[in-house]
Amino acid sequence: MTAASGRARRADAERNARLLTAAAGELFEERGPGAPLDEIAKRAGVGNATLYRHFPTRDDLLAAVYADEVAALCDRGAALSAEADAGEALHTWLEAFAVQVATGRAPAFAGAGGDDARRTELFARWHAALTSAAETLLTRAQREGAVRGDLAVTEVLTLAHAIATSCTDAARVRRLLAIVRHGLTGR
Repeated sequence: MTAASGRARRADAERNARLLTAAAGELFEERGPGAPLDEIAKRAGVGNATLYRHFPTRDDLLAAVYADEVAALCDRGAALSAEADAGEALHTWLEAFAVQVATGRAPAFAGAGGDDARRTELFARWHAALTSAAETLLTRAQREGAVRGDLAVTEVLTLAHAIATSCTDAARVRRLLAIVRHGLTGR
């Protein structure tokens, strides 16, 4: 369905949207979220008009490309909340979050800068969903004594986000998070 009309897309339009998001995902991974839109359309095998018909702004395209990754992080949090070791579940999710931000970056920066209300709304939805996932895991870990009880979810996410945005190497992210983990547990 298209957001504007509420009608189902034609099969070729759906195919074009999928081709565009796949091409954008590849180019964003190669060059970052500022990759030229013309190259995305070319790689998808469609014209620029088709790209702009589906995704009027770069932010619309970013949202389409990274929405699945944000949803996957939230789903992972829900699955981990059922794990036996609450502390390990929290740290596993924080690592997944930080590695995604470090290697993907777009979810972290999609809401930064600009006055575009849609960008702000998208970022707010992503932020709320990710914060909720982290809060569920943190609260359970605190309740079970796996992490310090005086931590706020915003503090934990700020630390993970700061680590993630300081480097693009997943191994370095994991190492820095291991150091932070000591501070979270108080041991």
